[in-house]
Amino acid sequence: MFKHHPFSLLALLLALNLAKIDAQSSDSASIQVLEKEAYLKDINSTFSKRMVNVNKLIPSLKMELRYARSNNFTGKRMYPPTTKSCYLREEAALALKAVSDSLLKKGYLLKIFDAYRPYDVTVRFWNLIKDERYVANPKLGSGHNRGIAVDLTLVDKRTGKEIEMGTDFDDFSEAAHHNYTGHKPLVLENRRLVKEIMEHFGFKSLETEWWHYSLPSPKRYEILNVSFKELATLTAKD
Repeated sequence: MFKHHPFSLLALLLALNLAKIDAQSSDSASIQVLEKEAYLKDINSTFSKRMVNVNKLIPSLKMELRYARSNNFTGKRMYPPTTKSCYLREEAALALKAVSDSLLKKGYLLKIFDAYRPYDVTVRFWNLIKDERYVANPKLGSGHNRGIAVDLTLVDKRTGKEIEMGTDFDDFSEAAHHNYTGHKPLVLENRRLVKEIMEHFGFKSLETEWWHYSLPSPKRYEILNVSFKELATLTAKD
């Protein structure tokens, strides 16, 4: 019977451990996080990558930034309470405006729960939760960090109330999934309406979250760690 030499086993274990460390380092090094100055340099060469104040672009927009409050799944305020606007890359913002214009004709207003999210907030999420079912792993970043993802619902223009979507925002049960059929017909129709119009204007849905939509091919955009205060100043003249 063939027997492993103890030193061979030790060498093998050491090699595997080093490979694991190299892989983790590679993952961390594979993402590029741009702070304010690097972001400004980036949009200087590619202006279409600029961030846009969505509230200015869509005056009818309703907003309830849940992470600027404590009534979110973390139970903590993750954004400064002074955050008054939401931001997206120009491509995503213009697509969302097209969505809004179309919905206004149907009697609905867009309501935003979250849009661009600074990278350091994603790190804070991860330190609190460390579960990829609920938060993005910082070694990969997210569509929110890239400014191309948005969490939203609709408001009935006539009543001023949110339409029924079956669950609250950031509900992590199966009832929040697009393919969940246990809701009443009105909820299923409302979800279909949102998904259909968002996808029509270029957004992709996330199967487990009825509220989350993002642009495809996320790696076209770098991960940003520009604060809301900095973005407010940078977009003030737009």
